[in-house]
Amino acid sequence: MAHIKLMKLLYLADRLSMERYDAPMSDDAQCNMKNGPVLSATFDLMKGTRRSEAWSSFISPIDDNEVTLQRDFAWDELDELSRADLKILDEVFVKFGHMKRWDLVEYVHTLPEWENPGDTSKPIDTEVTFKSFGLNEMQAHEKVGMLRSRKLLGLKLAEMK
Repeated sequence: MAHIKLMKLLYLADRLSMERYDAPMSDDAQCNMKNGPVLSATFDLMKGTRRSEAWSSFISPIDDNEVTLQRDFAWDELDELSRADLKILDEVFVKFGHMKRWDLVEYVHTLPEWENPGDTSKPIDTEVTFKSFGLNEMQAHEKVGMLRSRKLLGLKLAEMK
């Protein structure tokens, strides 16, 4: 699969998780780049500029703009994902998986949170994303605050290990 296509599908899954459950499933930093939104750390994993044994055991490095599964796997190996996460991934693939990579890029360029950063990257304004789900300014601001608190809690818990 084209790495750009995989990235857009993963971003759309994170976005749908935010709409349904007020939080992205990946907890990755969402950024705008010229070809649309990306999950920053995941993009680094794809490019090979960040290493993860878990990632590389499943996904090949980018080769000729493509990534592939490294091996077959059993669903129970995906124990970091909840049933709700798997359902969202499935829904996103059913809705968008048939699209070609550049059609997906065009689609994500229509999302309210996408802004063209030129040749750089720019963090996505999560408040804009939440407002696009029909929330008002105050509700969206509260959701962003909850995400920040959740991220800080995760960092503190990681320090305790």
